[in-house]
Amino acid sequence: MDAPGISFIALAIVFGLLIFALCLSGVRRFNLRRALGTVDASICVAGNSWQMGVCRYQDNDLEWFRLISLSVRPKYTFKRSSLELLGRRKPTEAEAVRVQPDVVIVELRYEGQDLHFAMKFDAYTGLSSWLEAGPVIGVGTWR
Repeated sequence: MDAPGISFIALAIVFGLLIFALCLSGVRRFNLRRALGTVDASICVAGNSWQMGVCRYQDNDLEWFRLISLSVRPKYTFKRSSLELLGRRKPTEAEAVRVQPDVVIVELRYEGQDLHFAMKFDAYTGLSSWLEAGPVIGVGTWR
């Protein structure tokens, strides 16, 4: 086989792998959004940059998945009993260019660390309801 034939085959393989990765990413995104209790939410942990993703409510955990990833495991998992809702606010001018339009910034504290989620107001009301309806921590005490 000559050099142009080998380079064409190599290019075709790379292109095929790229298309396959895009298809897998689309299937992953579809499966994440199909499940109950999922919302689009960007996250900012400890003052780092904003990352787009999807939050999923479980019975006792809040899981956050990266939007652009092939991993089926969440990047962050937050225990429901350790999350504290501090409030919500509008995005600052600097944040407005890094998050989706028409979102609120939800301020949370998890085990002493500040977290910020950017989500639609409807998703915020769901998050606050989910947190307030948390399970009983001990006998005779409420969260």
